[in-house]
Amino acid sequence: MAAGVLIVEDEPLLRSMAVEFLGEAGLVTFEAENAIEAMELLNDRAAEVAVLFTDVRMPGSMDGLELARVAHSSWPWIRVIVTSGAFGKPSDTLPDEADFLRKPWLPLDLLAHVLKAATQFDALQVDPGVRAKA
Repeated sequence: MAAGVLIVEDEPLLRSMAVEFLGEAGLVTFEAENAIEAMELLNDRAAEVAVLFTDVRMPGSMDGLELARVAHSSWPWIRVIVTSGAFGKPSDTLPDEADFLRKPWLPLDLLAHVLKAATQFDALQVDPGVRAKA
């Protein structure tokens, strides 16, 4: 996986734990405290992002489900993983091909989901026109 993982989590401890663990696993990480901050980062650096890992509940005008839908439609090469401890898998509101990881997650479970998503991202790179269409 050449591109990185964008971690969107309003809880600083969980966000830093995910950033640290995935970084130690050799992955490039980006972080955002909320969906608006994540959108700003994606608007500037989406070409560098392979996987979006976002919590559902966050402060602000956009929650993680809306972020996931917007990211999926705006940057279709980005693989999406949604997490929540308050909800079960919101399958009817997740973008196509999005994955769900229930909180509390273990670092190795997070890594497994990210690597699975990265494999899907790598498969999309076979078609170089995918990014050009976005």
